[in-house]
Amino acid sequence: MRGFSAEALRKARRDAGFSQTETARVARVGADTIRRWEQGESSPQVDLLAKVVEALGVEIADVVHVPEGERYPGDWRVLLGLTQPQLGAKAGVATQIVSSVERGVISLSDNAAAKLSEALEIPESELRSSYERARNRPAGEPA
Repeated sequence: MRGFSAEALRKARRDAGFSQTETARVARVGADTIRRWEQGESSPQVDLLAKVVEALGVEIADVVHVPEGERYPGDWRVLLGLTQPQLGAKAGVATQIVSSVERGVISLSDNAAAKLSEALEIPESELRSSYERARNRPAGEPA
């Protein structure tokens, strides 16, 4: 996950006064999952991270840092704690459209831009800018 900070998660957990095991129990995720995230051994899935930050009383933006001017469409989705299928359902577009727009592999239609920007709670101009960043990113850089 772009911008995920293992240290920020560890700090949020400690500030909440939780052990890794207690965090896992309250968030209903595996304790090993929390350990691997904090050790930088794996990257969180957005739906699981959303449960963990809720349990800790913080926002995803507290543990995922991508400067606004560098965000791709997928970064905006992650900050809302949504999976691609969840965003698709919220926006009324197919998951495949969400995925393709996030990767910049299809043209962003006016209809999809309007629906996705509303669902992401950002101006359409920002969605279009983030889409162009994803579309023009260097080869091999994940979106």
